Amino acid sequence: MKTSNETTITKKELNSVFWRSFTINASFNYERQMNQGYVYSMIPVLKKLYPEKTLLADALKRHSEFFNVTPMVSPFVMGLSTAMEEQGAKDENFDKSSISAVKSALMGPLSGIGDSVFWGTLRPLAAGIACSLAMGGNVLAPIIFLLLFNIPNVLCRYYGLKVGYGMGTNFLMEMEKSGVMQKVFSAASMIGLMVIGGMVASMVSLNLGITIGSGDSAIALNDVVNGIMPKMLPLFVTFGLYKLVRKGIKPNTILLGIIIVSILGTLIGLF
Repeated sequence: MKTSNETTITKKELNSVFWRSFTINASFNYERQMNQGYVYSMIPVLKKLYPEKTLLADALKRHSEFFNVTPMVSPFVMGLSTAMEEQGAKDENFDKSSISAVKSALMGPLSGIGDSVFWGTLRPLAAGIACSLAMGGNVLAPIIFLLLFNIPNVLCRYYGLKVGYGMGTNFLMEMEKSGVMQKVFSAASMIGLMVIGGMVASMVSLNLGITIGSGDSAIALNDVVNGIMPKMLPLFVTFGLYKLVRKGIKPNTILLGIIIVSILGTLIGLF
């Protein structure tokens, strides 16, 4: 019979899970995606709860199933898994298959929130600020980008793990009743769209070199287009690139195409 100390997770194990969570993408694979990183992160907890080799093997196998979520919010799921594994180690009647079920249920909603907040909002915002500083000659721009992106990243990982473990399975029921998850997702999506729209207007540039007429009376076609709708050309370019991405064209191919078109267009006087 295990003692209470053997089935109680301490700060030591939680801190180990936190630091290991940064490796969740280190062995990403196309069959089960983040499963190996997830297992590696959970090892300190599983070793503490299941000193018997057979039970430890079952736990490792349980967490080797398919898993994919925004890396920054993965510690929250690890915290929930830790709380459920702890409960399962203490209660022989606990249904451990529910651990995998909870992980599967959280992947979609948490990825929606995490992708919107970190990839769709925070990363473009941090990059936009850093690029503006770099264009102004500020040599600290790369460091500012890393700080703006990684401070929220680290905080989300640390407190997500603590909250997930502290609230345990009760958190899921509370979130479902209150509808907070859907509200956060909607708000993050709107902010992300606003940031992307602002970046299109401020950071995408396309200037036509064609003029209508000659001499002092010549009119730049670029001014005519901007007179109809400011930043219309950058908007069309963005929509065009978006369509290419949707068709499955690789980003590297698109970037190479932009470089070639830009060089040729400049040489013939189009840009």
